[in-house]
Amino acid sequence: MILLRQIKIKVNQSPKKKWILITLFISFIITGVKFLAFFITQSNAILSDAAESIMNIVASLFALYSIQLSSKPKDLNHPYGHGKVEFFSLGFEGALILVTGVWIIIKSFYSFYVHSTIQESLPGAILVGITGLINYLLGVVLIKKSKTLNSLTLYAEGKHLLSDTLSGLGIVFGLLIIYFTHFYYLDEIISFILGVWMLINGYSLIRKSVAGLMDEADLQRVEEIIAIFASHRSNNWVDIHNMRVQTYGENIHIDAHITLPYYFDLKEMSNEIQDIKVLVNDSLKTEVELFLQADPCDPECCHYCRKENCPVRFEEKKIDLAWNYERLVLNQKHYLHLNSSRRSKLKVLSNYTDKDDNS
Repeated sequence: MILLRQIKIKVNQSPKKKWILITLFISFIITGVKFLAFFITQSNAILSDAAESIMNIVASLFALYSIQLSSKPKDLNHPYGHGKVEFFSLGFEGALILVTGVWIIIKSFYSFYVHSTIQESLPGAILVGITGLINYLLGVVLIKKSKTLNSLTLYAEGKHLLSDTLSGLGIVFGLLIIYFTHFYYLDEIISFILGVWMLINGYSLIRKSVAGLMDEADLQRVEEIIAIFASHRSNNWVDIHNMRVQTYGENIHIDAHITLPYYFDLKEMSNEIQDIKVLVNDSLKTEVELFLQADPCDPECCHYCRKENCPVRFEEKKIDLAWNYERLVLNQKHYLHLNSSRRSKLKVLSNYTDKDDNS
């Protein structure tokens, strides 16, 4: 009761902490049930699954620390905040799964030579099945919450629990087959398959961790932001280019250049940029740090510019360019497809008009 009361007090502090604490509490119970199933059956596969659950507990403790650290505000030493610690949490959990997978594979090979008969496989299958169902339900909830709370740590925990569910399901079927066929070597085979599955899952988490630490583009997030720009596109926004998106925990940092009519004064440019900041923050429903550099348009932009009643238009709008990943990430305005002769002609026309204005 004291432990439950302490958890209840801590739960109210943060939604992320709440779910990690719930996961930690349930992991302790599930690990105990799995070890009980092992003592009943003496199954090597169940022992492997129980060892993975111990790694779940260790990973959850590290995840709790990473969430505590990532929630700290920005300071002079960490101008982008502490959110990247979640990538370390992701990598740490992946490394634990990887090491456990190697141990399970070694243990399964050893058990082929030092084999023991499984006992009471049916009760063991029932216990493992119950833990698998609990892991599945909790894993689905954590992945769903990771999207609403924008948390890599909750995502990693959820994926880990779902992989634990699949391994548990394999063990249940294996134990049932052993119960009816008495083919006891199937236990070692299942254990080996479980180890290989953990190697694959651990590598995928480490790969995602390294990608985040190396600021690899999150294509899903970038496409989401591009869709926001495209669906709310103002006619004053000639184009957006050189866009970079970085994720720091639950915070998102966006750098981009926006092309605006060159005759806009500073106040008009500031208003356009402020509108974009409000739009992105409201659409993503999370804290977004947006740095936009305003670039002036030039005559080469006229053929795709949507600006109506433009007083300095050199030619009519002839094409409507879609805003997509290929265009918005390039460090160049969207007129790259113009041939060199036409670009030169527009450049000369622009220079001639500038001289007329100066005279």
